[in-house]
Amino acid sequence: MFGRLGAPEIILILVLIVLLFGAKKLPDMARSLGKSARILKSEAKAMRSEGQDNASAPADPPAGSAAPRTIKAAPGDVSGRPASEPADRTTQH
Repeated sequence: MFGRLGAPEIILILVLIVLLFGAKKLPDMARSLGKSARILKSEAKAMRSEGQDNASAPADPPAGSAAPRTIKAAPGDVSGRPASEPADRTTQH
């Protein structure tokens, strides 16, 4: 039903995208898409390394020795912010 996309079809799609979004917004959209992809990649890498660290680490670390974790948006990002750990709501006062 659908054939392969050739050069005329790709050009038509690009022209429609430019007409829909405008030439001024396309660089901003591409930049934000790239930033989102870098964030997703760094978070996935952090989750993988955290999973490997948890597999080899003891179950209960010594009290008071845990350093606060930081979240970075991208590998080159220097504006890390501390990660807030979820509050323990299982205890009742």
